[in-house]
Amino acid sequence: MVCGVDSPAVFNQPPPLEGLDLFSTNRPLVEATVRAGAGWVLERAARLGRLAGGEALRWGFEANEHPPRLHTHDRYGNRIDEVAFHPAWHELMRMGIAWELHALPWRTTQAAAHSARAALYMTAIQAEAGFGCPITMTYAAVPALRAETDLAAAWEPLLTSTTYDRRLVSPAEKGSAICGMAMTERQGGSDVRANTTAAAPLTAAGEYALTGHKWFCSAPMSDVFLVLAQTPDGLGCFLVPRVLADGTRNRFHLERLKDKLGNRSNASAEVALDGAWARLVGPAGRGVATIIEMVGHTRLDCAIGAAGGMRWATAQAVHHATHRAAFGRALVEAPLMRNVLADLALESEAATALAMRLAGAYDEAAGGGEAAEAFRRLVTAIGKYWLCKRVPAHAAEALECLGGNGYVEASGLPRLYREAPLGSIWEGSGNVMCLDVLRALGRGPESVDLYFDELDAARGADRRLDAFAGRLRRELDRPDEAESRARTVVELLALGLQGALLVRHAPPAVADAFCAGRLAGEAGHEYGTLPGGTDFGAIIDRHRPVPV
Repeated sequence: MVCGVDSPAVFNQPPPLEGLDLFSTNRPLVEATVRAGAGWVLERAARLGRLAGGEALRWGFEANEHPPRLHTHDRYGNRIDEVAFHPAWHELMRMGIAWELHALPWRTTQAAAHSARAALYMTAIQAEAGFGCPITMTYAAVPALRAETDLAAAWEPLLTSTTYDRRLVSPAEKGSAICGMAMTERQGGSDVRANTTAAAPLTAAGEYALTGHKWFCSAPMSDVFLVLAQTPDGLGCFLVPRVLADGTRNRFHLERLKDKLGNRSNASAEVALDGAWARLVGPAGRGVATIIEMVGHTRLDCAIGAAGGMRWATAQAVHHATHRAAFGRALVEAPLMRNVLADLALESEAATALAMRLAGAYDEAAGGGEAAEAFRRLVTAIGKYWLCKRVPAHAAEALECLGGNGYVEASGLPRLYREAPLGSIWEGSGNVMCLDVLRALGRGPESVDLYFDELDAARGADRRLDAFAGRLRRELDRPDEAESRARTVVELLALGLQGALLVRHAPPAVADAFCAGRLAGEAGHEYGTLPGGTDFGAIIDRHRPVPV
């Protein structure tokens, strides 16, 4: 005899947030895409949005429930150094590559290609952030490899292919390739000039043998890596394939996988190079200058990914509050909850505006010119620092909006919360980014002038923004203790740019709330402290996820 209790009827729970078009329902992103001149990607982005908001959401859960496993040897004792992934991971990778997230600007002559890619990337990354790591590095490797014409000719067609092949065989046999990166070592971290991995010349044609260890290797299942190592002439940047042209495996060994806080669907490894064959990229002794082309593009994606994470967290909070009732009314109708939701939505919209403006700076720099390059360099550091710093608190507040429902894994918000700190660490910690801003400002007045051109475009539209711009100019005129005050300066630079973008392009309710709550100091330091008179409903309505 089996005894049991019938399950009670379920009520006062929101319907599953699925079957979405994650692009078309993201009104700030759609508007920013058109504004950037990338309207040609709208239909494509909507199709990707439906995939990302449908089946890809399931892939994200499955890839995290079944994280990668390292197999250093086969059953017979042969060294194989392979990482095994759940099929859902491969589906995410196949999606990213088929939709050109890894290569769109290198494959099209359409205008605003970096902005178009940013819209696609920000949409797809909401399904799962982990697969963005190899996608980003593959995208970012292309401009770095162009420092060597023959390497670019050989590898760019493989890195920009839209086919995904997970086999560990010669790239020529596959016809496509994924790129990873191995820079940091145990003793150095961000200080890559402290690296001890040695590069011994083999031939006059730029071939070297690399020996040493890397503390963090991103996406170790990749086909090829950019690696920093010490040459007799100083630090150099090298291309290291996993499989050599003759089909044999390079002496690039995976020691162990990192047990990480988040980003668990993606593998990160400690690796040993035991005389691994490599080709020098760029001049010997100029490794940092060479790989910085890759790093700049990966930092761009840190900012885009941060905005994507904030968008998905906001959508979940708004959805829950819309369908959940407490104390006799829907949560979304409770004045204090409306303040919180509007504040989360405001942060998300400001992040989207800044991330898309940063992508636009890459489009402008692609057109050439020192001024565009100077602006790109400055805004990359500003955007990467600020947006990645804002994500953890934003994710925590969104999770709290769901209460206990948000604290369980099935909601997806714990995964989003664990992911949140990564952007501030990967590709340059907060302090590194702030020092980069100081260096960019110190290269001459041009960077400062270009920055204030952005703010001046909104001059006269809001007195609070104008007053903030004046304060910022005074801050930049204080060279004393510049390094110790760098975070303050960068925060102000980021807020000023976000304010100018919203005043120029966002609806009045959004711009007014941002100027009041972020620039004029009329709000507190926690979410849900926007000042009285804020049009909460108008802000929230722009962030309602509507199933298709």
